[in-house]
Amino acid sequence: MVKNNSATVLEARNVSMTFNAGSEREVVVFRGVNFALHEGEILAIVGPSGCGKSTLFNIIAGLLEPTSGAVYVDGERIDGARGQVGYMLQKDLLLPWRSVLDNVTLGLEVQGVETGMARERAAGLIKSYGLAGFEAARPSSLSGGMRQRVAFMRTLALDPKAILLDEPFSALDFQTRLVLQGDVRRIIRDRNKAAILVTHDIGEAVAMADRVLVLSHRPSTVKAIYDIDLGVSEDDPIALRRSTRFNDHFDAIWNDLDIQVSSTA
Repeated sequence: MVKNNSATVLEARNVSMTFNAGSEREVVVFRGVNFALHEGEILAIVGPSGCGKSTLFNIIAGLLEPTSGAVYVDGERIDGARGQVGYMLQKDLLLPWRSVLDNVTLGLEVQGVETGMARERAAGLIKSYGLAGFEAARPSSLSGGMRQRVAFMRTLALDPKAILLDEPFSALDFQTRLVLQGDVRRIIRDRNKAAILVTHDIGEAVAMADRVLVLSHRPSTVKAIYDIDLGVSEDDPIALRRSTRFNDHFDAIWNDLDIQVSSTA
């Protein structure tokens, strides 16, 4: 659980998005979205399909301009805070001809960081987070979970203020997902980073996040924000998911999503 006095890293203020505004094809995606993200915190965003989660993510990353409102990083508008938000996608997008070490340094090279410094930073991350000995390996020799670790370290190497996690575990098997969810949560807290996780998996949101933001059906608004405190050790992913509080949070969020389940005879 994040302390109440933790510094605010990122803030969305009255963010609204409408595509084709003023035309017959106008689509209002969401209205008046407000939230804050704090140091050491993971905020998960869930919502019904089509509610605008990906659009909101792109606005937070500075890739889209909202119709109104703005996102701020350390009090500065996102469009003036380039490099302060890291983005980890669903696919690892590792370059197959580069080694693990060279994939981790890729973003640093783009930023113009001196080669020796970039490789030293990358090597430290690789050693600290479970891939020591694989520095020279190519992506084709790695498992899916190892590839995602490399992608996460590539994001961490840039030392962003906030990290966006766009369903980064969705393609992994259940066991690997549990391990990586725990590792990513631990790393974010150990390094006092802040992260926003977009996921369709309510269980993943409850297991990883300090708070869960629930979006309504489109045009979306913030329907609820849940503080998550499971009361059990986060080092045991199975016990965590079996806890009474886990199930209580899961049920409450599911009910808020108001998902209509259809069946055929």
